[in-house]
Amino acid sequence: MFLILGMTHPNLLRYEGETYRNKLETIIDRYNISDHVRFVNEFLSTENLLSYLSITDVYLFTSKDPLQAVSGTFSYALSSGCPIVSTPIPHVKEVLKEDMGTIIDFEASDQLAAAVNQILDDELKLGKIHRVNLQKMVKTSWQNVAIAHVYLFELLIDKKREMIYSVPPVNLDHIFRMSEERGFVQFADISMPDLASGYALDDNARALIAMLHHYKIYESYETIALIQKYLDFIGYCMQADGTFLNYVDRNGNFTIQNKQENLEDANGRAVWALGEVVGMANLLPERIVKLAIELLERASKHALVYYSTRSMAFTIKGLSFMKGKNYKAIIEVLADRLAAMFEHESSSDWQWYESYMTYGNSVIPEAMLIAYETTRDNRYRDIAYQSFDFLLSRIIVDEEIHVISNKGWAHRGQLRTEGRGGEQPIDVAYTIIALDRFYKFTKDEQYKKTIRIVFDWFLGRNHIRQIVYNPVTGGCFDGLEEHAININQGAESTISYLMARLKMEDHTHEPMS
Repeated sequence: MFLILGMTHPNLLRYEGETYRNKLETIIDRYNISDHVRFVNEFLSTENLLSYLSITDVYLFTSKDPLQAVSGTFSYALSSGCPIVSTPIPHVKEVLKEDMGTIIDFEASDQLAAAVNQILDDELKLGKIHRVNLQKMVKTSWQNVAIAHVYLFELLIDKKREMIYSVPPVNLDHIFRMSEERGFVQFADISMPDLASGYALDDNARALIAMLHHYKIYESYETIALIQKYLDFIGYCMQADGTFLNYVDRNGNFTIQNKQENLEDANGRAVWALGEVVGMANLLPERIVKLAIELLERASKHALVYYSTRSMAFTIKGLSFMKGKNYKAIIEVLADRLAAMFEHESSSDWQWYESYMTYGNSVIPEAMLIAYETTRDNRYRDIAYQSFDFLLSRIIVDEEIHVISNKGWAHRGQLRTEGRGGEQPIDVAYTIIALDRFYKFTKDEQYKKTIRIVFDWFLGRNHIRQIVYNPVTGGCFDGLEEHAININQGAESTISYLMARLKMEDHTHEPMS
């Protein structure tokens, strides 16, 4: 289908009428191709233009004027990911590289036909160009252009200025997009749910926690429906013995991955999510709370089976919402284990629970602080302070956060010399959640100041100076690589951003110190 978009320019209409359009319609009739050509004879708003471009396989930009400097529609098409076939005006020659489309000569219809056919005949190439164009154009969004200008001006005046990032409004569009009938889809192809990736307990547990906090703030009926959906998924993943499986395919079958991977962290994360439901029992429908308590009681029987640091930390967080000596005793055992690990591994220059730092580090000292709040054992509090402050000293550098990268974990005695990249939104979110708890417990203004520094990572305060949150889709890009952003917007990253953003509600309506 060949679409011809737009109405005739008013000036042309005044002097020539619809001569050109009539000529095109004559050609269409002559070749009997009217079923394959559509005129959209109207002035298109930007929103409507982008809607058409989003379904466009190849965008044709042809001009007879070699002196035409720029084209707005060319820019829109490129930013929509369209492979482009274009004549060589200056704008096109500057921007359109070989991997983004094809430049043809002026008035060369044979070249145009050949270029279009070559792209359309190669579905893999079509998809690759689409992704390349989107990837390259991310840095030209208004937010990223604004950030780039600030750093350019700083360079020119040789002076650093404080940059204040505007916190975006909460947007659940991508949350709803990724929430299918069964649950939260695991991965996304750019911003579209990748149903073939199936579902994970991890993601639905995180989504449950995020939506609980959203409901606490906004009390939306739609949020209750999502809470029920994610809670039901957790129940679906619970096995007869009270343990959880993590991976479910699009048809609801548990996959082979469940036998190939360690599921301790997933089990702990489920306990955390269920505990959060119990913690909001006074706000939620009875059916939701009752189911969460039932699942949590069954899961807690296995709480001491797992020895993963993060699994134990998640479990402490979840069980802290439950009342009763039995749950307090479990928390003490888990906190004692973490304390023993800390005492065994730590030294004057390494205040940590293991000889290395990997992912989701902030949750461990946060859990130790929670253990202190539950038991009043001063050892837990002291270890929480020491380990969290040590972690912050490793990841907060020059008023920016650089979380431990999955391209190179941090090992004891080793300077962080790995190339930047592989930074994940989940680590940033967990750091904000921990900072929020430490600030509310200690009233230390430095923790409060750091919360805003860390959240600004999502908005461009990072090593590539680009926004990681996507304000158009409401999703969050999957991570920062060394020189670019991973433009997929999957479950973990999107939910992590939302968790962090909701925490900011307590810190954006009051002046930052």
